[in-house]
Amino acid sequence: MTDQPPEGAPRRHTQIAAFHEHGPPPADFRTLFLDGLGRPEKSFAGQMMFDRRSPAFRRLCSLPEYYIERAELEILRDQAVPISRALGAAIQLVDMGQSFGPQVAQLLATLDRPWGYVAVDRDKNALLADAGRAQARYPKLWVEAVCADLRQGFDLPSNAGGGHRVAYLPGNAIGNFDPTEALALLTQWARGLRPGGLMLVGVDLRKSVLIIESAYDDPHGLNSALMLDLLRRANRELDAGFDVRLFAHRVQYDPVRGRVRSDLVSIAQQDVRVGERLIHFDEGEPVHVSDSWKYSIEDFQALARGAGFRPVEVWQDARGLFGGTAQRVVLPSARALPIDESLGAEGILIALAATAYHAVAGGSAPDLVIGHGIVGRLIARIAIALGAPVPTVWE
Repeated sequence: MTDQPPEGAPRRHTQIAAFHEHGPPPADFRTLFLDGLGRPEKSFAGQMMFDRRSPAFRRLCSLPEYYIERAELEILRDQAVPISRALGAAIQLVDMGQSFGPQVAQLLATLDRPWGYVAVDRDKNALLADAGRAQARYPKLWVEAVCADLRQGFDLPSNAGGGHRVAYLPGNAIGNFDPTEALALLTQWARGLRPGGLMLVGVDLRKSVLIIESAYDDPHGLNSALMLDLLRRANRELDAGFDVRLFAHRVQYDPVRGRVRSDLVSIAQQDVRVGERLIHFDEGEPVHVSDSWKYSIEDFQALARGAGFRPVEVWQDARGLFGGTAQRVVLPSARALPIDESLGAEGILIALAATAYHAVAGGSAPDLVIGHGIVGRLIARIAIALGAPVPTVWE
């Protein structure tokens, strides 16, 4: 569905150019919450249930320990000229960050005469509010809003400005999905952008355990409060009876896989009413709330190549905590990996192995068990390039 002002009618200062609605209505909080608790291993991971516009999330981003937003803004400010040059003039920017945040505003200020801005989110009311704010701040932009789930296929508005179409995924949004899911999503987005389109993706880089644990299990308790807010929201909206004092926030970092896992752990055996359902929790039982995956630049480039992108440029903050990567869509298929000198020796080996494997095995990837050494890491990267499940690490 597309709504737009009548032809020739002047637009108000905050009136966006068009609104588009694609696909079935996204699952509501009740459905996502009850589905997550109904799984054999209770989990909300990958459901993007946190409100990035909430005061609690904004307070978390302002913490000195929580480096992601600050590091990305540093890149956008300090590398403004090369970023603008890499993305080109007169672009249409597709914002996939699910909020009109500081990074998007900084990027728009950096770009060379962008003509269009497309906000994408599954929350219609929040989406329209964000698009209206963007239109008010940049009245010369052609602002459109697309109500859609990023994990589902959706159509983008036409790109009539003559420049590139550039999708922007800020923060560590790509890290909310495991590498297999991330590969599938990047492949889907590459097809939507079409060959020649560009994508600017934020990547949270691998770093010391101390820095990561301080960011995700901060001494101020804001991460814990944000996680427990899911239970408080269920109490408000779903007539639930959670006692948040009976759940503890737990963070575990696996440096081998680059995975930060956040759980809410029941500290007692209990039964909790959620509407008309009764949910049982054993003492010590975790509810898997979220994941945050970290990559090296090389591993993310291999993942993006497997989805049909070719790297254009990479930027990092001064401390090497965060990276911004510009990727160009070059392939219609995620299974054909290009080989050129930009890959380097290890990347060429990955591409060759992936291509040879598909030629022999017809694209069916096995379950892999690997060790911690160089060969194991290489196999893991081949699996990522293939879109196979992340290999199990043999201890």
